Amino acid sequence: MFMGEYKHNIDVKGRIIMPAKFRDDLGESFVVTRGLDACLFVYPMTEWRILEEKIKKLPLTKKDARAFTRFFFSGATECEIDKQGRINLPSALRDYAKIEKACAVIGVSNRIEIWSDDIWTNYIDESANDFAEIAENMMELDF
Repeated sequence: MFMGEYKHNIDVKGRIIMPAKFRDDLGESFVVTRGLDACLFVYPMTEWRILEEKIKKLPLTKKDARAFTRFFFSGATECEIDKQGRINLPSALRDYAKIEKACAVIGVSNRIEIWSDDIWTNYIDESANDFAEIAENMMELDF
C-alpha cells in the first residue's frame, strides 16, 4: 500500500526521484499514465493488469467508455527506476500535469500520484475547506 506525501524536484532531463518507501512495492517496472485532476497515476504492474482487465470490459458502444479508454491508455508508458532511484517522465506526461520543477509524489492506496507542487497545494487548500462535506457524501457510497 502506498501512503504519504513527498516533495521532489524534476531535473532538466525529466527525471524525478521516486521515494524510497515506494520503490519496493513498485517493482522493477510499472506504468505511468495521465490521471484525473491534472496529475499522473503510477501503477505497479500487478495493479495495472487488474485495471486493464476492468477497462477492457467497458462497452465499445458507449462514447464515454471509448473516450476514457483512449485517454487512459494513450498516455500510458512503462517505466523503470534507475540506480539513483529516479524515473524518467516523458514530456507529454509532464506537459499534461504541468510539472516543470517542484512536484509532490503522494501515495494513494494502490497507486502513486505525481502532481505539480503548485496544483497539489491548491487542490489540498480547496479540498480542506470541503473535507467535512466530502466525508459526509462518502456515507452515500456506503463508506
